[in-house]
Amino acid sequence: MNTTLPLTRELVLIGGGHTHALVLKRWGMKPLAGARLTVVNPGPTAPYTGMLPGYVAGHYGRDELELDLVRLARFAGARLILGAVDAIDRAARRIHIAGRGEIAYDIASIDIGITTDMPQLEGFADHGIGAKPLGAFASRWAAHLKAEETGDIAVIGGGVGGIELAMAMAHARAAGGRPAKVTVIDRSAVLEGVGARARPRLLREAASLSVSWIENASVARLTGAGAELADGRTVKAGLVVGVAGARPYDWLAGTGLKLKDGYIVVDEMLRSSDPAIYAAGDCAHLAHAPRPKAGVYAVRAAPALERNLRADLSGNARRPFRPQKDYLKLISLGRKAALGEKYGLPYQGDWVWRWKDRLD
Repeated sequence: MNTTLPLTRELVLIGGGHTHALVLKRWGMKPLAGARLTVVNPGPTAPYTGMLPGYVAGHYGRDELELDLVRLARFAGARLILGAVDAIDRAARRIHIAGRGEIAYDIASIDIGITTDMPQLEGFADHGIGAKPLGAFASRWAAHLKAEETGDIAVIGGGVGGIELAMAMAHARAAGGRPAKVTVIDRSAVLEGVGARARPRLLREAASLSVSWIENASVARLTGAGAELADGRTVKAGLVVGVAGARPYDWLAGTGLKLKDGYIVVDEMLRSSDPAIYAAGDCAHLAHAPRPKAGVYAVRAAPALERNLRADLSGNARRPFRPQKDYLKLISLGRKAALGEKYGLPYQGDWVWRWKDRLD
């Protein structure tokens, strides 16, 4: 008698970002027969970026910052491969993992986040550190706090992320008995994406922590002394952090997928220009509804992504992802306090921090 073996289809999640972490959780609650799930990530954990300012300020430990991919993969019945993907052969449907060879896929999804390193800036590789990927920055920050000579701090990028990180670093240095001057440098005005009522509140909070800012200025190069500006000024700093240089990973350009400024263009189903490849999180560009890079969209995309991956494997209908037009911004203020903003209305106080802490 002939026995027909069950058909196994290969689903590969590239990266352990917020969306994929939630896909693993949902998959574990309802596995799909006939599909093998594989996760590829450089390490056994993935950092939750929303808690980075709290970690930097000293409110969280490093372990609280990490999502346990080993545990999530085990719950989902998935195979976890530790390594960094650096290429995809779409014709052969093979994924290349640096130093590990190749694996096959039928359906793949990419959720690898972004990087804030600034290779185009002279001296950045030797004298700067990007805030993303978060793991490398967290290690550098821990070493900075332990160093005998720390010096002042410069932050390149004056958006919400830059100001929030600057306040967290200033708070931590003051709490450790070694206060520092933190200078934020931006090509235009700081906090441009913040409402008119919330912006002055945030700037007052920053100033109270000895955080200053230089607007309409470009950094020409980094040296061992700090950041040299294009107008000849020098911002002295023992630590220079890049927040403004958010960009996609270079290897995506070699995939042949349709890109927008290096980000993977996806449709309302979160599918790329290749129907066998999906993308979500900061590495994706929502062509049907462009949104800023924010963790809330990555989290909200998880149910749609998991449903559509499952649909492709089982032959069911896909459903679109419709991101909200606005979202609640929760911005920590260094100490255990935060400011929330939605629809231009700000909310501030210790209770906002407790709210953010519970959500995180």
